[in-house]
Amino acid sequence: MAGWYDAKQGDVGDLWHRTLIDPTFLRVVGDVRGRRVLDLACGNGYLSRRFARAGAKVVAVDASARMVERARAREDREPLGIEYHVADVVHLSMLGAASFDLVACNMALMDIEDAAGAIREVARVLRSKGRFVASLAHPCFDQGPTSTWLLERFFRTTNVSRKVTRYREPFHDEIPWEIAPGQIVTTTGYHRPLSWYAQVLREAGLLIQSLEEPAPTPEFIEGSTQGSYFDEIPLHLVLEAVKGRA
Repeated sequence: MAGWYDAKQGDVGDLWHRTLIDPTFLRVVGDVRGRRVLDLACGNGYLSRRFARAGAKVVAVDASARMVERARAREDREPLGIEYHVADVVHLSMLGAASFDLVACNMALMDIEDAAGAIREVARVLRSKGRFVASLAHPCFDQGPTSTWLLERFFRTTNVSRKVTRYREPFHDEIPWEIAPGQIVTTTGYHRPLSWYAQVLREAGLLIQSLEEPAPTPEFIEGSTQGSYFDEIPLHLVLEAVKGRA
């Protein structure tokens, strides 16, 4: 999937990232100038490059060697000083303890089998009062195949709701992606209830400071057939947690 994903995200993110998820995610991240930032599960590195251009010292990690290869190729074409590593985000032994001001993780926690281990590593590499900002599929409303939109039409109106099953039960399922017409590949997604994330963050010494639910921009509403639904129900969550007491 590396080639497809790199082409889809490019240097600014696809429609869903650029116009729905990232505006809220980047607002919560805030000013990174002069900060040491870890881009966790960096994908093709488009946010790593954005952080570097904004004045951050960026280290980026992803488990996919092919994704990191493509990110490094972009770094070669436009050197920004980004340090890339191929690594399981649960085992970041190449990174020192208490060495980052910010860890950013964009739409990846629900794809990581040992998300608790990854969060413990986040806490280890963060400095005191350092921040962890993550976006993810909303545990309450987007569980992959066990959740779906329900549209009920009444004369001139349409009511939109979400059908969700098995909310309290952590489980994994296969998520389909059409990377070319008629070509479907799957990745494994992991559902955990919202309280699971709160408990794991707390046990790692990370205190939740804010929770935000990205709202659709006009561009997203115009560009996505589901755009207007997001005015009623969010499918993404952005969390901000601080190491130690804020």
